[in-house]
Amino acid sequence: MGADPPGGFLGPESGRIQREPMADWNEQIRQAEAKGGALEARLSDPALAKSPPELASVGRELAELRPLIEAGRGWRKAQEQLVSAREMLAEDDAEMRELAAAEVADLEAQAEAFEQQIRALLIPKDPNDTKDAILEVRAGTGGDEAALFAADLFRMYSRYAEAKGWKIEPISMSETDAGGIKEAVVSVIGRGAYGRLKYEKGVHRVQRVPTTESQGRIHTSTVTVAIMPEAEEVDIEVDPSDLRIDVFRSSGPGGQSVNTTDSAVRITHEPTGVVVTCQDEKSQHKNKAKAMKVLRSRLLEAELDRQQTERADERRSQVGTGERSEKIRTYNFPQNRVTDHRAGLTLHKLELCMGGDIDELLDGVRANLAQQREDALAEGAAA
Repeated sequence: MGADPPGGFLGPESGRIQREPMADWNEQIRQAEAKGGALEARLSDPALAKSPPELASVGRELAELRPLIEAGRGWRKAQEQLVSAREMLAEDDAEMRELAAAEVADLEAQAEAFEQQIRALLIPKDPNDTKDAILEVRAGTGGDEAALFAADLFRMYSRYAEAKGWKIEPISMSETDAGGIKEAVVSVIGRGAYGRLKYEKGVHRVQRVPTTESQGRIHTSTVTVAIMPEAEEVDIEVDPSDLRIDVFRSSGPGGQSVNTTDSAVRITHEPTGVVVTCQDEKSQHKNKAKAMKVLRSRLLEAELDRQQTERADERRSQVGTGERSEKIRTYNFPQNRVTDHRAGLTLHKLELCMGGDIDELLDGVRANLAQQREDALAEGAAA
């Protein structure tokens, strides 16, 4: 495979990134490449075709390794080309030096992009990442404007899910007469949904001129987003004796009745005080099943947060503490700007983001977390 290229991630001439990679960074990529090669050899074995479950398992494992392998190869290639391009900077021909400088800048940008990918890919995997997710969007401060923005955020996530091929299954929806959302709770069904969306939890702030504002003043409102891994019975055991179940007639916006039977269900987990309501279905049985799904997910999230609190030395690899009070992002409509405060990332394409194009934001957060984790490890090693 050859020696590692000199100069760390980007060489000393770069002036952009001067860090050396983690001591085991290249070793982790080598291990992934070796394992990938072994898995590819297994896939080519005709005997494996006789066991479809094992064949599928090997295929999934290889698919999970490929992004790291490809990013590692791309980074090495960019570094090797940088060596040659920088040698050309010493040429006597001014035109050649100009071309070389442009190539160096392009290759440095490529190497930096690969570096960010690798850092994100090396974040330890959360066993819940492959699960479906429970998404909760709630209007915060700001009255009707907060409810309208909650509806906008809900559409943003719905469009993102659609682009990913995921399915949205409603659990509970409380709307306002003006077309806003007080609260929306849905299942996001698709492999990896939780792992992709989990860093969206927190307070989302919007700055814009409400349609009802006659003097054109900018108002600030907030919306709370919660993302939880969808929990199964094997994840969280719920004692039926701990539950209080109430049934009632469901209602629509403004309190109007939408059902003449007691089909809506409210489940209270008495030991924790967690309350879940579901009235989306006309069947009481279906509403109860959906409410139990949300209850398990909330209890699982509470347990995960408890474990996280106990692991103070790992907090730097997480987004905050998971508390809902944390402001994570600002959407400024007059400036066509969206800023993620954790990643330190600002994009001037708010309309595209609200249309579901949020991958750049999500990737920015993941890369930032990877850097925080690497810095924490480096500090620990130096202590």
